[in-house]
Amino acid sequence: MRLLLLGAACALLAIALSLPGRDGARAEGVLRVCADPDNMPFSNEKGEGFENKLATLIADKLGDRVAYSWFSEATGYVPNTMGSDACDLVMGYAQGTGLIDDTNPYYYTSYVLIYRQGDQSLAGVERLSDPRLKGKKIGLFARTPPASLIAMYGLAGNAKPFEVNADESLSKAAQKMLAEIGSGKLDVGILWGPVGGYYAEQSPVPLKLVPLAKESVGPSTVYPITMGVRPNEPQWKHTINKVLAENQAGIYAILEGYNVPVLDENGNPVAAAAAER
Repeated sequence: MRLLLLGAACALLAIALSLPGRDGARAEGVLRVCADPDNMPFSNEKGEGFENKLATLIADKLGDRVAYSWFSEATGYVPNTMGSDACDLVMGYAQGTGLIDDTNPYYYTSYVLIYRQGDQSLAGVERLSDPRLKGKKIGLFARTPPASLIAMYGLAGNAKPFEVNADESLSKAAQKMLAEIGSGKLDVGILWGPVGGYYAEQSPVPLKLVPLAKESVGPSTVYPITMGVRPNEPQWKHTINKVLAENQAGIYAILEGYNVPVLDENGNPVAAAAAER
């Protein structure tokens, strides 16, 4: 679901980022970052999200301070204050949208399968094609890649689609799904990995988190996550790529602190400690 919302937001951000700045240069001593003001675990105005922490890490390495331009991914709205030179970085979005230029991926993640730890009937399930999912009550967000797979494998009959309503955020809807898993109203839920990992860890009922990284047919469930930069600024893109490469262990440590399921390009789990080797 976040990938769909990001598409709308990035389409508008592309306008702001593609227009030439006053002199093509960044403001001295300032890293201008576009992020959502109310979208945990990614970011918020209090600086509590992992993308806030990543922005601070990058700014520190550049000797800059962070200045935010806030926009809501839920609506794709970009405030009027975002002029032609408002952002140096757009925080995480899926690589290859073609809307703005990409940095190199700084992590890979996937959709995840979530169920109660004590449910032995689902122990070891790693694919949506697993026959043990037949007859299970499955929560998912409509119009996401896993929804297509659910239909493909004949699981839609017992699936419960969740929507992001106008009066709630994606995070609130995800928490509602997890509460239903914990209570037994649902057997299984499918969420975007960073959201599922963060809120599953807060559940009063222990939940099992399984990255859907082994699907072999249908739409991809694993995505490389990059940062967005203005097009036609190769030196700036190179600078950010260098910071990302030199601080990969620190980036993974931040993600691990939010229980984000971090994978390598082949879908294998990556721990922060492994990045140091």
